[in-house]
Amino acid sequence: MHQGFQVVGLEQMFQIKARGSSLKTEIVGGLTTFLTMAYIIVVNPAILAFAGFPQGPTTVATILVSTLGCLLMGFYANRPIAVAPYMGENAFIAFGLAAMGIGWQQRLGAVFLSGLAFLALSLFRLRPWLANSISSSLKHSFAAGIGLFLTFIGLYQVGIVTSGARGMNIEALLVEGTTLLGAPPVPLKIGDWHDPKVLLAIGGFILICALLERRVKGAILIGIVATATVGILLGFGEMPQGFFGLPFCGEYSLEPIFLKLDIASALQVGFLPILVTLFLMSFLDTLATLIGVGAAGNMLDENGNFEDVEKPMIVDASSCIMSSLIGTSTSGAYIESAAGIREGARTGLSTIVTGLLFFASLFFLPLVTTFQKLSYAYAPALMAVGLLMLGSLKKIEMDDLTEAVPAISTIALMIFTYNTANGLTAGLVLYVLMKVASGRWKELNSGSYVLAGMCMFYFLFGLPH
Repeated sequence: MHQGFQVVGLEQMFQIKARGSSLKTEIVGGLTTFLTMAYIIVVNPAILAFAGFPQGPTTVATILVSTLGCLLMGFYANRPIAVAPYMGENAFIAFGLAAMGIGWQQRLGAVFLSGLAFLALSLFRLRPWLANSISSSLKHSFAAGIGLFLTFIGLYQVGIVTSGARGMNIEALLVEGTTLLGAPPVPLKIGDWHDPKVLLAIGGFILICALLERRVKGAILIGIVATATVGILLGFGEMPQGFFGLPFCGEYSLEPIFLKLDIASALQVGFLPILVTLFLMSFLDTLATLIGVGAAGNMLDENGNFEDVEKPMIVDASSCIMSSLIGTSTSGAYIESAAGIREGARTGLSTIVTGLLFFASLFFLPLVTTFQKLSYAYAPALMAVGLLMLGSLKKIEMDDLTEAVPAISTIALMIFTYNTANGLTAGLVLYVLMKVASGRWKELNSGSYVLAGMCMFYFLFGLPH
């Protein structure tokens, strides 16, 4: 009888039957979503390590933010959409800001301020207005550009491609008459494909893609584990020192990063381009995710809008703020939630299941950290995730140059300047310029000019690099 009351209570809280689901379906959906996105536990700290974030604490922070974000989405928004640190934003925090010489504390300060901006815009319902000011082609170019950027990071990180300067004598790169290094005649070249770790990465990438094609649940995570296992057996890594561990102590203490954000530095004018970029990336990622998973779960209205969209957006903004306080990069709604929705999940109960599974992983940290040291194991995951995002390319209107020029320029500048900020901001400026120059300024709205103005500030007064 007591169990029956519990089921009834869950039904009333989450409207399970009203949304065409069941308790079992929600549990299975939550498990499926977790398996699909659990790779973030390994990949996110590995990426942020390039910015100086300590990996042990950042691993705990990644899991904790994912747990709290999922629980908030489940209880408050009642949507089957999991929350975790974003792929793309973490690359921007780690790699896109590398040339600026700022510490991770200032980067967390920028995440905090952008989160406050997200929250304010969500509460005043301005985020949809700004998002509607961006053309569909440009939105898809953001996704494709970030995807290609992630793929390139994976290729370069593991050595499948490498710098054209690799192996050259330093004298060959010196600018004549100076002590400065010049650009190599060939910027990139093929890596050492005789290196067993490079071959392992290629094999891991093929395995992940094959599993994804077969729609195997947890394909990315399985690929990481399988590649790492083979590599360890071949002597390219160490076996886990254990399977169980206590979080929040020793090397897994949050003390080195918890509340260590530097907000004062992030308030400087020079940080405005960073704030603009984080703002644009996060709210576009969130809206794209909500529309994508909303379509998969019949959560869109007749006009294609996500119903009661403010609640998931408030969760997204709150998660971003939590991320900066706990010590990791921007967090928000995850497109991998579509995997659980395909299994029938329709309510926030599935998201709560995902959050509880993230929490349980806190007690298996020794197993997790083993994989973080194996770039040949997680680089294929970056390549595969990036590849999945390239599907957006076919949605760009290539026959309309006022749409195609900004979109392709966005993608090209993201990759060839190794900075997502350059591509995003240039694309939004070019979009307005192309429409005006083509005599089609009536297709623009006030939000288009606001965004273009913010992005022009980046190039005129910011620190483009």
